[in-house]
Order: sequence, then C-alpha cells, then structure tokens
Amino acid sequence: GHTKLQGVLRALSNRHRLTILTWLLAPEEHFQPQAEADLVEDGVCVCFMTEKIGLSQPTVTVHLQTLAKADLLTSKKMKNWVYYKPNRKEVARFLKDIGGKLNPS
Repeated sequence: GHTKLQGVLRALSNRHRLTILTWLLAPEEHFQPQAEADLVEDGVCVCFMTEKIGLSQPTVTVHLQTLAKADLLTSKKMKNWVYYKPNRKEVARFLKDIGGKLNPS
C-alpha cells in the first residue's frame, strides 16, 4: 500500500510528468487526431508529446517510462513509434488511496 503510493507520488513529483499525465487523461483536448492511431484507444505517440512539451525525445521517453513503471501509463509499439495511454483504473485507485490517507475522517 504505502510503498506503491510513494512510487506514484515520486513519479508525479516532476512537473513535466504531471503535465504529460494530465494531457493523456484528456487526449482529445490536448492533441490533434493521429493518422495511424486512435488517441483514446491506442494512446498518444511519443513524437506528439515531445513536440508539445518542448523537451528532447530521450527525456520525454524517460518521463513516460517512469510513469509506466508506476503503473500510471501503458504503452504499445505500432510501426516505429510507441504510443502511451493512461491506466485509468490505476489512476483512480491512486486518487482513492491518497484521499483515504489524507482525509482525516
């Protein structure tokens, strides 16, 4: 329980990672439709996130892998690109956990 929660908090402690997760939770608000893949079903291509956030691709990839290691994202490779989408069940569980821990009642 506690260590998992700490892992998620660590993953979200970086503002770029927090921003990326926010975007991926509402992909249609933040990204143009993709030719090769559905934003919601397949996820968002690393190339679009890199362009939008203005960091180098290796840096963005490390951020995405960190979020994936914390179970907040899942990824899949299609052709030459990797697409990431949120693991909504895990995000919901995290919100419930942190709510339970920080709620004094």
